[in-house]
Amino acid sequence: MLSQAFSFSVLGIDAFPVEIEVDFSLGLPGITIVGLPDSSIRESRERIRSALKNSGFKFPMKKTIINLAPADLKKEGSGFDLAIAIALLAGIEIVPKEKLKNRAFIGELALDGRIKSTKGILPAVLKAKELNFKEIIIPYDNLKESSLVKDFKIIGVKHLREVVDYLKGDYTPEPFDNSNISYLEERYEEDFAEVLGQEMAKRAFEIAAAGGHNLLMIGPPGAGKTMLAQRVPTILPPLTYEEALETTKIYSVAGLLSSEKSFILTRPFRNPHFGISEVGLIGGGTPPKPGEISLAHHGVLFLDEFPEFRKDVIEALRQPLEDGKVTITRANFTVTYPSKFMLICAMNPCRCGYYGHPTKPCQCTYQEIKRYRNKISGPIIDRIDIHLEIPAVDFKDLLKENSKNSSINSKAIREKVIKARKIQEKRYNSPLKTNARLKPKEIKKFCVLELKAQEFLEKAADKFSFSARAIHKILKIARTIADLEECEIILKQHLAEAIQYRVLERSLWQN
Repeated sequence: MLSQAFSFSVLGIDAFPVEIEVDFSLGLPGITIVGLPDSSIRESRERIRSALKNSGFKFPMKKTIINLAPADLKKEGSGFDLAIAIALLAGIEIVPKEKLKNRAFIGELALDGRIKSTKGILPAVLKAKELNFKEIIIPYDNLKESSLVKDFKIIGVKHLREVVDYLKGDYTPEPFDNSNISYLEERYEEDFAEVLGQEMAKRAFEIAAAGGHNLLMIGPPGAGKTMLAQRVPTILPPLTYEEALETTKIYSVAGLLSSEKSFILTRPFRNPHFGISEVGLIGGGTPPKPGEISLAHHGVLFLDEFPEFRKDVIEALRQPLEDGKVTITRANFTVTYPSKFMLICAMNPCRCGYYGHPTKPCQCTYQEIKRYRNKISGPIIDRIDIHLEIPAVDFKDLLKENSKNSSINSKAIREKVIKARKIQEKRYNSPLKTNARLKPKEIKKFCVLELKAQEFLEKAADKFSFSARAIHKILKIARTIADLEECEIILKQHLAEAIQYRVLERSLWQN
């Protein structure tokens, strides 16, 4: 007797519906699962058998065929357990078949019938809503995560018995109260006011945050590079609901959500170690998972000790930095993960870190310095908008710091950043478009220079031999500086400040 139930599988960060068909026939008792299941799905036979027995249901002693449609797409994960079990129970008429129509089921079964949390719930709930399902039944532990989806009925259950009783009309699940959840609440422990000195660096970070620009810091150990980078999320605009939803989808697919952290409330800050592999940074693997650049989506990716990363890992950043997404193609699958992040890199001027230091002598030879800097290729340097030199801060200067500099805090900087972002939102008619994402045609249209600025740019380009990409970066940075001053046309002083963020690093590479 044929019965059907619906579940969802995830590919990339999007879900697609899977129709689970169960049919019984004459023959030796046993279960055969077809439709390109992975090993975790094939092993579900034993989990479901024990879960049914320990929940008080008799397992059907018949030849059973379970089909996962569409049959040409590989299915992965343990989230099909609940849907398969319900379809089996409907096949032996314990659950009314009509109750399975227009409903979806997701969840992993324990041997005693408990329903465990499953990763990738949020994309599945969003797809169920998009396809106009009546409701979706999910593990209770995933209920808080899925409550980000508005105007859709979501049922959280803890045990297989609860699902059966609910479908038979003998049980009413406890409603989940999400009225007291502040989805976009933010809490930051760091503040730019804690960074003493480095006024030029703070200005550069203000510009970078306002326009979404990538930034490279070059300076000796202890100058405050990591401290500055860690505070970037505190000056970025708050996550919008749409951004929070998309970011939480990525973390849901990666299995990084928990009952304590069920959705992403703040801009992500990812700080991978320089020993990370290309797959770990970009994504991929079997089954495919998002990498660090996707986990930093709508947030910050901080690469400390930048030259120490493997060369192939650094070069793999080229496409994501340009396109805001990464497409991973393998023999069996092709997935695309979003990766619109703000890249912050930090490095020493040489291997020992003290080249050019006012008091500490450098221990490196000329060849060692050159070899160290050449680890970062020209194309990668060109893709980083702002190049910033971070000088060592004298201890006496730290002691001289007083309360007048406390006004340069995260709150004050963030207000300026938000104001500049609103100007960009109005100009580009998009809340997600920033100056850093301008295409060449858009640069010509929106980065209008006054006559003096045009002449100044021509002279600077000739003197420093800027590439076409570098000139575009300068124009984007100048556009952001003008937005911070609420100026429609880019003036000479805006351009001059933008150029200095491209020529500082040249003194370190021209030797």
